[in-house]
Amino acid sequence: MNTNSSFARRHIGPGPEDTSHLLDTVGVASLDSLIRETIPESIRLRTPLRLPPALSEHDLIEELRRMARRNKLFKTYIGMGYYGTLTPAVIQRNVLENPAWYTSYTPYQAEISQGRLEALLNYQTMVVDLTAMDIANASLLDEGTATAEAMHMFYTPGEAGRNRFFVSHECLPQTIDVLRTRASSLGIELLVGNFQTAPLDRSFFGALLQYPTCDGTVHTYGPFCDRAHAAGVSIAVAADLMSLALLEPPGAWGADAVVGSTQRFGIPMGYGGPHAAFFAVRDSFKRKLPGRLIGVTIDARGQRALRMTLQTREQHIRREKATSNICTSQVLLANMAGLYAVYHGPDGIRRIATTIHERTAALNEALQSLGYVQRNSSFFDTLRIECDEFTVRNLRTLALQEQINLRYIDPKSVGISLDETTTVQDVERLAGLFARAKNLKAPSIAPPPHGSDFPAAHARTRPYLQHPVFNRYHSETDMLRYIKSLELKDFSLANGMIPLGSCTMKLNAAVEMFPITWPEFASLHPFVPREQAEGYAQLFSELESYLNEITGFAATSLQPNAGAQGEYTGLMVIREYLRRIGQSGRHVALIPSSAHGTNPASAVMAGMQVVVVRCDDEGNIDVQDLKEKAQQHRETLACLMVTYPSTHGVFEESIREICRIVHDHGGQVYMDGANMNAQVGLTNPASIGADVCHINLHKTFCIPHGGGGPGMGPICVAKHLAPYLPKHPVVPVGGEQGITAVAAAPWGSADILLIAYAYIRLMGPDGLADATRYAILNANYIKERLNGHYRPLYVGKNGRVGHEMILDTRPFKASAGVDVTDIAKRLMDYGFHAPTVSFPVPGTLMVEPTESEPLQELDRFCDAMISIRKEIEEIEQGLADREDNVLKHAPHTSEEVVADGWNHAYAREKAAYPVPGLRRNKFWPSVGRVNDTYGDRNVLCTCPPVEEYASTEPPGS
Repeated sequence: MNTNSSFARRHIGPGPEDTSHLLDTVGVASLDSLIRETIPESIRLRTPLRLPPALSEHDLIEELRRMARRNKLFKTYIGMGYYGTLTPAVIQRNVLENPAWYTSYTPYQAEISQGRLEALLNYQTMVVDLTAMDIANASLLDEGTATAEAMHMFYTPGEAGRNRFFVSHECLPQTIDVLRTRASSLGIELLVGNFQTAPLDRSFFGALLQYPTCDGTVHTYGPFCDRAHAAGVSIAVAADLMSLALLEPPGAWGADAVVGSTQRFGIPMGYGGPHAAFFAVRDSFKRKLPGRLIGVTIDARGQRALRMTLQTREQHIRREKATSNICTSQVLLANMAGLYAVYHGPDGIRRIATTIHERTAALNEALQSLGYVQRNSSFFDTLRIECDEFTVRNLRTLALQEQINLRYIDPKSVGISLDETTTVQDVERLAGLFARAKNLKAPSIAPPPHGSDFPAAHARTRPYLQHPVFNRYHSETDMLRYIKSLELKDFSLANGMIPLGSCTMKLNAAVEMFPITWPEFASLHPFVPREQAEGYAQLFSELESYLNEITGFAATSLQPNAGAQGEYTGLMVIREYLRRIGQSGRHVALIPSSAHGTNPASAVMAGMQVVVVRCDDEGNIDVQDLKEKAQQHRETLACLMVTYPSTHGVFEESIREICRIVHDHGGQVYMDGANMNAQVGLTNPASIGADVCHINLHKTFCIPHGGGGPGMGPICVAKHLAPYLPKHPVVPVGGEQGITAVAAAPWGSADILLIAYAYIRLMGPDGLADATRYAILNANYIKERLNGHYRPLYVGKNGRVGHEMILDTRPFKASAGVDVTDIAKRLMDYGFHAPTVSFPVPGTLMVEPTESEPLQELDRFCDAMISIRKEIEEIEQGLADREDNVLKHAPHTSEEVVADGWNHAYAREKAAYPVPGLRRNKFWPSVGRVNDTYGDRNVLCTCPPVEEYASTEPPGS
């Protein structure tokens, strides 16, 4: 190990003695020798990264505290989709700050994800109840992109003359901008206007309304919906979830889809994110629903279990036929929002919403007594005050002196949005501020209640959150135990290695997580004046420069808030560049057959035609086929999308030739950054010849996966693409000729950028390069240890793999009746999360150990895999039954093992303790193998009806 960073020594699993053993097993003299045999010489970096030297953990915290102090926490009433909220300490401490929750992976392996799945089912139920819709998914990225997904869901390309989408001009400006971006690539004509005069006819396929509006008005939309439906137009409503505790829900007056943000349910603003967007639809749209959907099924013993259901949700499996490229959601934040509803219950949620509204009403009365004109006859939490320009200027000056942020809508209008954190004293301060602006005496604030009863057309009458889970855990003791009961059902990095190929489940160090909950970072509204966010400005500037150096590119956009969003953004930037240079006819995206499924899905979303390039027998891009396709489409070629090292886990020797071929035929090269963990410090996208790449900060740069999100997918671009980086309609960011916004917030999920920043500063240039070296070493060690037991499907020219490998388990189907799913489930009995199953090659396992795993854990995994291979041999040799064996019935629960009856031909001990070490430390799956078929045939995606609880204890008991 070259680094002198004490943190790098803790981040990287193997120590010096272990490194010698690893190298000996792999058969090389040094790490550098291994790298020379793995990464082509032509693309290796000749000089170290030009990054600041590594900081100690103490010095990092001090640096971040100085940065935090540059952010000014004013009392903010801007609204526009972002609000102050109070995160219950029991949730912050036991979920947000708990590695058992934030280091788990997407619940593809349902048997060891039951806690997270239950929390997400609660979340879906909460959304369905509050919106009065039929079904809701398990979260999307943010409100802006959720509305774009709704528009896309409604749209049927090629339907005769129906390509227009109406958007109310009272929607959030950032939402309208994101819609413009999506519409531009799909051939959709966006009409923004007044919903009352909208010319709805059969040229429209959908419409979007805001409820309440950006300025705070609560409209009656029922007649509009009736008119729209008569014309065959589907209605999406972007709703404030907290307001729906008091307002008649959109599902009651005609909405076909209801979307929005759950940020108000205990999630800090974080200067824009991360926050979980909700997405609820009528039952008729459930098979078009983007994102993930959690459903109820049964396990092998007929007991209730949960899983991701209706697998069309995983749209990237459908590749170029997908209508969404969603891969990452916001699971950690969705879980927090759902648990917020569990903790407060229906009475608590209504009390919070009522208090917000009552204080808004009290302020309204006070301001009207001062002679101000308030335009919203019906409102929830937002007032629009109209007055003369002089008074507005006076208000701005006085407000800044008082450290108060208001929304200045135009020279004669001011917006005020109250929230859960607004106290009676805050209302008094606001009234006093407006009084001083007119040189008047501050009015007294009468005690509540103040008009919390809405007109009958707006007032909610139907109940919500009636399920036992929302009515049981209201003391902290109960809540703590419920959260713990869920945690114990989930496998995370706190339990052991998660060797997922392509997903890089590495250490998410505690010190990297510290600053995300500091108020100076967590409580900042994304639209405050820039001078109040100088700490964040420093963070963005430095992080962008680091990512530029690491990728070799010239500029970075931090706006995309997921990896697939980064893909889409990069393609849209290429598209805009081509348009600006007079090459708008270029629309073909060449994509290797081995590519991530999000690649073709993103290309279609960007308005491109996908042309698949073959791979050869060694798993590399077939260069001859690429040449032929590039020549065939030389007039229309827009780009190549390529993952490097390849999705097959190999550094392709011909990568520079591949990029040159594309450039020679007028195209750009987009590099998918999924495998950057094998590049940092040793090679980079610029070296291979790419023009743009996205970076999964939740993989290579240690933002945790959070059970399926949050993620971040910034894009880095070459100089010629920099002018086209995405802008934002509220805050000036992006290139001079930038595309419209791709996310609701200017810098995406800004708060968690602190994690990636901390990782880079702690590792320093040498530590980052060493992390890459050890990721490659650990992978090749596993390959060698499993040699003779499992065949790696692809290797490089020197017999090496990159940072991951594909193990071919397909022969076992014929020899023993064992498929890859059986091996994945059996690994749970050994205390492991399975590697990636059947991707990118069906019937195989894709293994990535990362640099963070120590030798002991690498060996434990290899021992488990070798033991499983011996269990397969027992079947092959007739020593175990082809149907009744430990693999076909895995995983085995503790309940099953200790039950009085045991009907298997193999022993209980063999099922539960296949290797001796498990007797000391065993993770037990909480359910047996889930029944996927039953779950898809019997779709239930909310908490079961109350009647089912009548004779049973509530969940978590």
